[in-house]
Parts: sequence; C-alpha cells; structure tokens
Amino acid sequence: MSQGTVQIRWVDSEFFVGQDRYGNSITIGSAPNHDPEWKGVKPSDLLLLSLIGCSGYDVVTILQKQRQPISGITISATGEQLDTEPFTFTKIHIDYLIRGKNLSEAFVKRAIELSEEKYCSVMATLRPSVEISSHYRIEET
Repeated sequence: MSQGTVQIRWVDSEFFVGQDRYGNSITIGSAPNHDPEWKGVKPSDLLLLSLIGCSGYDVVTILQKQRQPISGITISATGEQLDTEPFTFTKIHIDYLIRGKNLSEAFVKRAIELSEEKYCSVMATLRPSVEISSHYRIEET
C-alpha cells in the first residue's frame, strides 16, 4: 500500500501554504480585508484541479505509450455544489481538448476511458458519491 504525507501551514486569516510529499508548495485560501482577497487556490477548486490533473497525467501517459503524436492537452472541469453547507459536489463535468496531428480517435477515447474507469485514483474516490461526466474533442494541429 502506498502512503504519502502532505501538510498545510496557516499563514494568516483563511490563507495557508500547502506542501506535497515532495516539497512542492501551493497557496490555498483567502485573506479577507486584503486585495486581492483570494491569494490562493480555493479548496473546492483544488479538488477539481486534482481530478483533472490525475486524469490528464493518465491520458498523456497512455497516448504517449500508444505513440500518438499529441502536441497539447487542455482539460477543464465544472463542478456543481449544493447551496448549503458543507457545499457538497453533486456533479462534475470534464472537457478534454486533445491536440495533435492525425490522432486516432479510438486511441484518444480509450485513453480517456482507461483513466476515468481504471487508473485515476481521484476519479475512483469521487465517483461513488459524485456524478461525473466527460466530453472530448480532438483538434488537428
């Protein structure tokens, strides 16, 4: 079983600095009464970023192993949350834009399916309680 420890350190107000298991840092949260108020990533947005970061890693790795000539990938996620605390996510939609020359649509579709159904740990964690949908588009470069 794999294990890793991450941490956050409180800086001020509702503002933190997070550090992953490798020592990489990210700012999280807001500092009310400061300009700009949101100095870091909103924690709920960080969840969406984690999801698409995990899937993006998988898709790129799979397409490269398939020797697909990818030149770029942009992934976005839109989340719907309840209006009452704890503002639980109910739906997440992911849009993949895959760029390359003569990409096989079958390989792109399969890479996304493998990520979403088998490899992405964040997706596997969220899927039992959140409705997750996706769409992809291939752009010829």
